[in-house]
Amino acid sequence: MNYKAKMLRDGALKGKNIIVTGGGSGLGKAMTEYFLELGAQVAITSRNLEKLQKTAATLSEKTGGVCIPIQCDVREYEQVEAMKDKTLKAFGTIDVLLNNAAGNFISPTERLSANAFDTIIDIVLKGSKNCTLAIGKHWIDTNYKNTVVLNIVTTYAWTGSAYVVPSATAKAGVLAMTRSLAVEWAKYGMRFNAIAPGPFPTKGAWDRLLPGDLKEKIDLKKQVPLERFGEHQELANLAAYLVSDFSSYVNGEVITIDGGEWLKGAGQFNLLEQIPEAMWDQLEAFIRAKKEG
Repeated sequence: MNYKAKMLRDGALKGKNIIVTGGGSGLGKAMTEYFLELGAQVAITSRNLEKLQKTAATLSEKTGGVCIPIQCDVREYEQVEAMKDKTLKAFGTIDVLLNNAAGNFISPTERLSANAFDTIIDIVLKGSKNCTLAIGKHWIDTNYKNTVVLNIVTTYAWTGSAYVVPSATAKAGVLAMTRSLAVEWAKYGMRFNAIAPGPFPTKGAWDRLLPGDLKEKIDLKKQVPLERFGEHQELANLAAYLVSDFSSYVNGEVITIDGGEWLKGAGQFNLLEQIPEAMWDQLEAFIRAKKEG
C-alpha cells in the first residue's frame, strides 16, 4: 500500500462547505485540494489576496471543484465576521472550520521583542479564537448541527519547545480550547478535534524556521524514528477523515502524525541549542533582510 495514496472514497465530502484559514499555500493548500477532490466546496483565507486568487483558480481548474478566495486577517475579529458573511453568501452554509493559519520563526527568546512574541500569539491563538467564536456563534444562533472545527496544533503544544516559545505558547492555548469546547459545545452539534503534525516540509514555513544553510547543518529527519518527513497527502488524508461524517464519534481528540518524532525527543527544536551565538547573529540578519525584501 502506498502511503501517498488518497484514502477516502469519491464524494466523501460532497455537500460540505469548508473554510480553511491559511489556505493559500503549504499544508493548507494541500488539505484544500483533497477536500475539493472529495466533493467539498472550500473558502480559503489569508491576508495575501493575490496568492489566494492564484491558488483558488489553480485548485478549481485542477479538481473541478468550487474554491473561493476571501482576504482575511484572522487577528481582526471584524474581518473574520466579514469573511464568514462572504462564505455564507457564496455557499449558503458552513459545515467545517479548519484553523490552519499560523506564524512561527526560530529565535532565542531573549532576542524577541514583545511585538514579535505578540505577532505569533495573535495569528495562532487569537486568530483561532476569533474564527471559532464567529463561526461557532453562527452555528448556535441558527441551530445548525453536525459541524466540525479542526485545529492544526503541534507536538510541542504539550511538551513545549525551546527556540519557538511564542508558537509553543499559542499552540498550547489552541489545544486547550479544542478540548474545552469539545465538551462545552457538543450539545450544539459541534465536534472539535486537532492534528499535531511533525515535520511536513513546506517552502515558506521551512525557509523561516531553518533559514540559510541551517537545513543542511541540522537534519530534522534524524529526529524521526521512521527516518523520513511526512508527505502532504498523509496529512490531507487525516484531515479529510476528521472533517467527514466517518469520524462522527471522534470528539476532543488530538492526533499526532509525526513518525514518532516527539516520543524520541520532546521539544521539536530543542536541538537548536547546538547553534553558537555568532550563527544566531547571522540567522537574525538573514531573516530581517528577507522580511524587508
